[in-house]
Amino acid sequence: MKIKDLTNYLESIAPANYQESYDNAGLIVGDPATELSGVLVCLDSTEAVVEEAIAKKCNLIVAHHPIVFKGLKRLNGRNYVERTVIKAIRNEIAIYAIHTNLDNVYAQGVNAKIAEKLGLEDTHILAPKAEMKKLFTFVPATHSEVIRKALFAVGAGQVLPHNELSFSTLGVGSQDGQNGAQVKLEVVFPSGNQSAVLKALDEQFSGAAYDIMQVENSTPEVGSGMIGTFKKPMTEEAFLKFLKKNMQTELVRHTQLLGNKISKVAICGGAGSFLLSRAIQQKADVFITADYKYHEFFDADGKIVIADIGHFESEQFTIDLLYEIISEKFSNFALHCTEVKTNPVNYF
Repeated sequence: MKIKDLTNYLESIAPANYQESYDNAGLIVGDPATELSGVLVCLDSTEAVVEEAIAKKCNLIVAHHPIVFKGLKRLNGRNYVERTVIKAIRNEIAIYAIHTNLDNVYAQGVNAKIAEKLGLEDTHILAPKAEMKKLFTFVPATHSEVIRKALFAVGAGQVLPHNELSFSTLGVGSQDGQNGAQVKLEVVFPSGNQSAVLKALDEQFSGAAYDIMQVENSTPEVGSGMIGTFKKPMTEEAFLKFLKKNMQTELVRHTQLLGNKISKVAICGGAGSFLLSRAIQQKADVFITADYKYHEFFDADGKIVIADIGHFESEQFTIDLLYEIISEKFSNFALHCTEVKTNPVNYF
């Protein structure tokens, strides 16, 4: 089994094109064709984590955060980023990051894991994205059903809560002076599945004419943050204790308590202040996230409680999430969760 077999699987769950424009998810160090011997899962790929991978004979590190966000002009070990990359290359260890693309998926995503830890129900994406496209293709009527099934098999035709949706129009097509019964087949698909969709179409009917258009409708399966409810509301004080315990954080920075019961909860792993207006709009009682600046706390404006639990703390269970995703699919290599605590923030 090669590194690319694992990374391709991860990207079937969190397609690379779902990452934000500033991000650098993907294979950062290493050859995708390398045989896989072992995987170490972590939040941050640091020098200590690379050393751990060496000790555990893992030649692939799967991290949430990319070790390289910006282009490196030199590699001479002047900072921890360069030292980590150099150490990985010297020891033939690949580093793969699955960052905002994993943040932005509903199923098996970062925020889904937080919702699980908090026991939230009736969850949905807080800020859905427009990430759908539509395929229009013209194929012989005799091939239309086989093609339709092939497209469904690679994720086309899913508009929750429905599956295998398509629309077809029977007509007469002409090619090279020959007329024949043709079907115009229309089907939507996630943007990240485009290459798989076109490959499936070509395999079933090589040379098929087609058009693709962007669909502006948002999809509930892709987007930022998540919102859900507690089965039983709790007081604000009880909620803060519950939050601190379940998210295993030493500190919760929060805005003024409003004397309300906590029932509807908005969450965003990592830095999520950009989602506050969405949380207020959807009438959340509290917004759990991280990296809030002093003046940003004023934006709560008596409409919601902001609870900042820390960046590492909000995403630490992503390590467990990645372990679960990989172990459910593969069993032919060693898989480890890091034992290195990479949180750069300490509390006194």
